[in-house]
Amino acid sequence: MTYPEQPANVGSVLFYRQLESFTKENHGTLGVSLAENPYAYLANTYAIPITADEFTYAAVYYPIIFLKQSKIPVVLMGPFPGMNVFIAPDGAMDPDAYLPAFALRYPFLQVAVDGQQDPLGGRGRMMLCIDRAATTISCKPEIPFFDNGQYSQFTQDAIQACDRFEELAQRTRDFIRIIEEHDLFETMELTIPRANPDGTEAPPQVIDTCLRISEAKLNALPNDVYISLRDMGIPGLAYAHLLSLNLWPKLLSRAARLKAEAPR
Repeated sequence: MTYPEQPANVGSVLFYRQLESFTKENHGTLGVSLAENPYAYLANTYAIPITADEFTYAAVYYPIIFLKQSKIPVVLMGPFPGMNVFIAPDGAMDPDAYLPAFALRYPFLQVAVDGQQDPLGGRGRMMLCIDRAATTISCKPEIPFFDNGQYSQFTQDAIQACDRFEELAQRTRDFIRIIEEHDLFETMELTIPRANPDGTEAPPQVIDTCLRISEAKLNALPNDVYISLRDMGIPGLAYAHLLSLNLWPKLLSRAARLKAEAPR
């Protein structure tokens, strides 16, 4: 894939702070230096878009929900904005946790130049960009972006990761379209348990509303429709998503434990 090299105002994207079009002229002497905690940039990110191909991997670690407006699936790494319970105070990520492909591309990103943009990425003509504010970028890099004026192996691998994500994103859009066509979404509330002053259970606090796939609607589909969806792998993805929702209480427990351990 080739990219236009003119500078552009590419706007802002989740946890990318200073996006610039990636060019040899502006970034030819730069590269990355190895960091002890390379995923510290996720510390304040509580929800990350995820592709349908990743459901079975991510569902072991995070609740997977669908955003109410865009229908995009996201993994919840924290209960609310500004808190990621899988990133320690020193920036270290839980070594057992799954890293979504959306974050794996960082600090690179493909941005739509003249096509439609959504939380999963762009469509149409794409521009390769980089977050110039990434703490791993260095003027004296251990791994350069360019070798003899050409993309280094590191950069080539990063571009492949970006290209791969765009393929996964398109399949995810197709998956969302199928779920919508069969009216399988239903509204879901994310709640936090509460107690009354006397210790009795109080109505839970609703902190957000989102979407989930309805198991009842899925099971109510005509046999021929269900079989056609089964042949596309849709029920398997739906049940991975539904099972992942059982991790919401564990996420709240992690958050409560971190809050209790925080210095006062």
